[in-house]
Amino acid sequence: MHVALGIRYRGDAFHGWQSQAEEVTLQDTLEAALARFLDTDERPRTVCAGRTDAGVHATAQVVDFETDVVRSEASWVRGVTQFLPPEMSVTWMREVDSDFSSRFSATERTYEYWIDNEPTPNPVTRNLAAWVFRPLDVEAMREASRPLLGEHDFTSFRAAACQAKTPVRTVTEIAFTQAGPMIGIRIRANAFLYHMVRNIVGALVYVGTGRCPVTWVGKVLDAKNRSVAAPTFAPEGLYFADIRYPTHCAFPAACPTPWGHLFNR
Repeated sequence: MHVALGIRYRGDAFHGWQSQAEEVTLQDTLEAALARFLDTDERPRTVCAGRTDAGVHATAQVVDFETDVVRSEASWVRGVTQFLPPEMSVTWMREVDSDFSSRFSATERTYEYWIDNEPTPNPVTRNLAAWVFRPLDVEAMREASRPLLGEHDFTSFRAAACQAKTPVRTVTEIAFTQAGPMIGIRIRANAFLYHMVRNIVGALVYVGTGRCPVTWVGKVLDAKNRSVAAPTFAPEGLYFADIRYPTHCAFPAACPTPWGHLFNR
């Protein structure tokens, strides 16, 4: 049986998703919990929709794997979660077709980035939002982001370690919201390159603080050169917030991020 699970987690408790020999990772933690739930010494090998970095959070992660065990959805959700640490939980389970891939079957992904923009860091949002003490001009950031919409070569916003076969991606939405000191940026695309969202946010923050003009982001995009862009921004403000699959999958809606409702005002 091929199984898909919805997963949410706080990324600051783990050293990223991908399994590592000497670090606590999300993949290893989940697979160990699955082995205990399935009462087996052999851990099931999972595939995830997006291999998030250390410090990056998720409310919409999806994993899939093979198993011979048949249980109810409620049993999977509660049973696996009881073997997970408090920073991670299962939200839903579905049996899927044998050719389903949580990574390659996805048609759209959404990330949110949250910034605490005030003179001193807020201990309440520590590790849940990035902190920028210089005042940010959200309208300038919104204007600067417009050239990024559509299909483009995003080489300038691609990490050197990115293994994607092509740097071309289609961005369908970049939205902004602000409530007091909290600033949210939502980016929706067919897929993302490694560090693409954090690199885009870094460029927009350069514009928001007045370090670069509004037209600079478009020039960075056209340059197709990572060295001309801003540094990669911090991981702690980033959330894997939503993912879409073909309609026949009929998966539940993703859990909201802590401030995601602010986009609906």
